[in-house]
Amino acid sequence: MATQSLRILNRPIINVLNDHLIDYPTPVNRNYMWNFGSMAGIFLVIQILTGIFLAMHYTPHIDLAFLSAEHIMRDVNNGWLIRYLHANGASMFFLIVYIHIARGLYYGSYQTPRGFVWVVGVVILILMMATAFLGYVLPWGQMSFWAATVITNLFSAFPLIGEPIVAWLWGGFSVDQATLNRFFSFHYLLPFLIAGATIIHIAVLHQNGSNNPLGVNAGVDKISFYPYFIFKDMFSWVVFGIFYAGFVYFAPNYLGHTDNYIEANPMVTPAHIVPEWYFLFAYCILRSVPHKLGGVIAMFASLLILLVLPYTGVAETRSSSFRLLHRKFFWVFVLNFVVLSWIGGCAPETPYLEIGQTATVFYFSYFIIIIPMLGFLEKFLLSYPTK
Repeated sequence: MATQSLRILNRPIINVLNDHLIDYPTPVNRNYMWNFGSMAGIFLVIQILTGIFLAMHYTPHIDLAFLSAEHIMRDVNNGWLIRYLHANGASMFFLIVYIHIARGLYYGSYQTPRGFVWVVGVVILILMMATAFLGYVLPWGQMSFWAATVITNLFSAFPLIGEPIVAWLWGGFSVDQATLNRFFSFHYLLPFLIAGATIIHIAVLHQNGSNNPLGVNAGVDKISFYPYFIFKDMFSWVVFGIFYAGFVYFAPNYLGHTDNYIEANPMVTPAHIVPEWYFLFAYCILRSVPHKLGGVIAMFASLLILLVLPYTGVAETRSSSFRLLHRKFFWVFVLNFVVLSWIGGCAPETPYLEIGQTATVFYFSYFIIIIPMLGFLEKFLLSYPTK
């Protein structure tokens, strides 16, 4: 009787897994660029699991945080591996998500009927960036401390509400013990919110079906996800896993900053305060605006502007494979993103400042002007009678 009841309870779960992982109808022409979504899910699991194990040995105290990180590296069995998996996993996670977003931009995955899927994806990106920033502070190295001081101080630029927000973030009058406690608590909590948002993202995506490289309705030309695409995804996991392992085992500190291996000292300011590489584009945009409040607004707008794409992307054709002009602008945008990231790591001086300002103008122009303009232009050309 108990076994029969258990089977009945398990059926809804099995049906859900079957509908989304086994029999899910997938466009037959889906290429390897669609594999980055599943890889992002894999790295989310890796980050949550390694984070839980690190939290078992981490001490969120300003006098012990740096030492506890060293304790994990030196004394905990395989602690060095867990920490390097977590630290480099964050970089791999962002790299995969950025490629995933670029694929969505190229193939028009933000257009109807997948607009809400795109919006949930942008929310996940914002939560990821918040989580990564909070985690960057936890080792309590020089770059951690001063990055927290600089970034939290940016909120003071907002009139009326700025100072209360900063005081709430700090839990006092400076980046101190209360700040570290709060950052640790939120860093532990947010990944589970990301996991929940990811489930919503997948559920909404599967409601209307995945996009495809042609950008056309593939309602008839579909096959089951298993076994045709699961092995294709697994091949990508293995290839990218080798790339990930290369950093973990052979260059574990390559993507980090050397100053973060010095314990935080409020009396000594680093010569050049820079965030992790995946924040550099936003940091460049922040510094490109001379006015403090304007720079903060521009930095946040660089993420929030992604939310308008489902409403400004009016092109009749989704895929850039058939939009030759947009394809050129897209690759210029990718190059511009790389330039923003490069300038974000440079000193704010001539000529880097001017290059960053030019790249910032193009970044916003791409979303506000270029994409809508090309959409209306293509509509006009398609509707224009030809002889």
